[in-house]
Amino acid sequence: MAAGEHSGELVRSGTGTLAGLSPSVGPAHAPGVLNTRQLRALDEIILEAENSTGLRFAGYVGALGHDTRAGAERLLDSFGPDAPYAVLVALSPAQRVVEIVTGSEAALRISDRAARVAVLSMVASCTDGDLNGALINGIRILADQAGTVPDRNDW
Repeated sequence: MAAGEHSGELVRSGTGTLAGLSPSVGPAHAPGVLNTRQLRALDEIILEAENSTGLRFAGYVGALGHDTRAGAERLLDSFGPDAPYAVLVALSPAQRVVEIVTGSEAALRISDRAARVAVLSMVASCTDGDLNGALINGIRILADQAGTVPDRNDW
């Protein structure tokens, strides 16, 4: 895989699979790691997290390249102008890596400690073979840490 290329699925709310990156990960006979039902459930969790926090969330399953952190940061950059408010939960099963990357504004609301808790929860789910559950748990933990957007009527 060349630098800057990814292989997997990036999921964001309202759109389902934002980028069907090729080739997808998983067994050669499988079209992707997550089935349609799992993608819908993940999409609902992401939408719920975004509505409650005001941040942008995404889950990624696939290869992140040799430097997994840099690969996850490149994926975060794909958010464009939303990148400062974005939270990416990236999971590379073949590499046995979980990366959580936050934009500059999102980092003000999600601590490193919360990210570590999310990673530990995700690793436990992955150990049981539940990749979708890992993403869902990670996003829920991070959304809980970020808190809710204050109602402007209260200002």
